[in-house]
Amino acid sequence: MKKHHHHHRESTRKFPLGWNPSLGTDSMMSSVGHGCLQAINGDELERFMSYEVGGLCPDDDNLAQQLLLKGCEPLPRRRCFARGFNNFSDPVPFPQSMWTMPPDGSINWSAYSCKSLDCLNRRAQQKVFADCLDCFDLQGREKHRWVRVSPSSIDFTIEEVLLLATKNNGSVRIGLDIGGGTGTFAARMREYNVTIITSTLNLGGPFNNFIAHRGLMPLFVSIAQRLPFWDNTLDMVHSMHVLSNWIPTETLSFIIYDIDRVLRPGGLFWLDHFFCIRPQLEEVYIPMIQHLGYTKLKWEIGNKLDRGALLQEVYLSALLKKPTQARI
Repeated sequence: MKKHHHHHRESTRKFPLGWNPSLGTDSMMSSVGHGCLQAINGDELERFMSYEVGGLCPDDDNLAQQLLLKGCEPLPRRRCFARGFNNFSDPVPFPQSMWTMPPDGSINWSAYSCKSLDCLNRRAQQKVFADCLDCFDLQGREKHRWVRVSPSSIDFTIEEVLLLATKNNGSVRIGLDIGGGTGTFAARMREYNVTIITSTLNLGGPFNNFIAHRGLMPLFVSIAQRLPFWDNTLDMVHSMHVLSNWIPTETLSFIIYDIDRVLRPGGLFWLDHFFCIRPQLEEVYIPMIQHLGYTKLKWEIGNKLDRGALLQEVYLSALLKKPTQARI
């Protein structure tokens, strides 16, 4: 058995697709506590920790996220008050809150180029580069995700997934959605009495605040951080789009092993719209997934055509069940 010794200095890995405008970097750092003390973070950390004790925290949301993306996770604590709102409105009661747009006054917009939800929802027409252009529009496409039966085989519905889970002797009660946008997956699962925590950063929009206004649970961590759950505890881990070929291959391997760690025996890994180039799927990603030894409850591959057919991009959607027998 090959032994690996991964030191922190080796933990910077370049993105296969180069510079990522959403993240504002060309590489990914493993999240290690002492990443905060490395020289690479020196000036940012110094700025982050320069504040008046007992006063109002600086308006530095983007600086905090840059530190996070450089491996300084979790961020150091501070003794200052988070910035509040001039026009905060109490959220509407649950479950209406899940499909109600929060008022703009209940979000602090200073970190974003858009200053309203309406502006965020107009980006789709303006062909802006962003990870989810229409996901703040709760009455648009968001309303139909995971519930409307689609002609495309790679779009699974929650109903069929939960039916497959039941058939395979497993109940789904608690889980995690990795990089789950504005929390719609969690909202839909809540309608089936499943509790899902949604992990997300606030890249280009107020994702965490928006999820919380919906009455759902946001978790502010990057995908580089070791998942903050104990071993063998979750019934399901879901990820749509986020786990794909933009992540350095070795980093992705670490993430998948970590997902396996937190899933209970018989737990489900729903890999939703994983995208890559067709040769990569055969050579790199299918072997990586098969190495887990999971049962394939559903496995569909379809063409990804939004950037042209010449790229040979494909989507993989898969529902995978963790072995119930202990590994030897």
